[in-house]
Amino acid sequence: MADRVGVAARGTGAAALANGTRAPGPVLAPGGAASGTGALMLVRPARARRRRFTIARVPRLARRAIGPIAAIALWQLVCSQGLFTSFELASPVAVFDAARELASQGVLQSNLLISLQRVAIGLLLGVGTGVFLAVLCGLFWVGEDLIDPVIQAFRAVPILGLVPLVIIWFGVGEVPKVFLIALGSLFPVYLNTYAAIRNVDNKLVEAGRTFGLSRLGLVFRVILPGALPGFLVGLRFALVGSWIIDVVAEEINAQSGLGYLINQAQATNRIDIMFCCLTIYAILGLVADAMVRLLERRLLVWRTAFAGG
Repeated sequence: MADRVGVAARGTGAAALANGTRAPGPVLAPGGAASGTGALMLVRPARARRRRFTIARVPRLARRAIGPIAAIALWQLVCSQGLFTSFELASPVAVFDAARELASQGVLQSNLLISLQRVAIGLLLGVGTGVFLAVLCGLFWVGEDLIDPVIQAFRAVPILGLVPLVIIWFGVGEVPKVFLIALGSLFPVYLNTYAAIRNVDNKLVEAGRTFGLSRLGLVFRVILPGALPGFLVGLRFALVGSWIIDVVAEEINAQSGLGYLINQAQATNRIDIMFCCLTIYAILGLVADAMVRLLERRLLVWRTAFAGG
């Protein structure tokens, strides 16, 4: 009789597994063994996991927009509560009205394009020179011993302190402004790229040599790709520094640009226009940072795949 019960229980379990369901197991005896059979064990069914809402489900762009929106809301709240007067801090509404006023006159667009042109040319010259010097000093001992000390010495000189000398050397045209922007973007790109080149993993270099890569092949296939993350970090610093130098350079002997608008607004006590230009600088910096992040995801996809694998 016990053998028949065991066979029936096993048959029921097999049928249940075939149907995709769990058959109810026999009741355990007080001694811990199943009543009627010692082959079957009770298994407690797992509880269904509840889906909980997490912030990771929110799109990344929406999550990154929460901080700026909260900052603007706090800014408006401070102005609405009267903690600062309108001559000390312009509200976001006043800034928007000033931007609309300047845009209707065509002043904002023209000066913004001029500032963008200056920053683009300065960045192109500064980033290109910084990468060239970093490769020269990072790959060759002669460059490290002769050129790197000179760059480190010039890096200690305040760039804004060079403004009077630059005006004497190049005059008050476009050249001094572009030169200062290029100089300000050169140093962060050089430092980060140089450090990344010197810190490339030696195991990767040895692996490249094992596969028969020449010195030139190691440079283009191992060292420079390995230094790419450091270059992108330097590029992010260079983008921010270029806008800082641009606003200062355009406030001195300039007839156009966002810095010129800030200087004119200071002379006419238009603090709303000043904050409008500063807000545009902040937006441009945010957009530039987003572009570099996108560039990182495109160029460093190999690193993400390696980490995921």
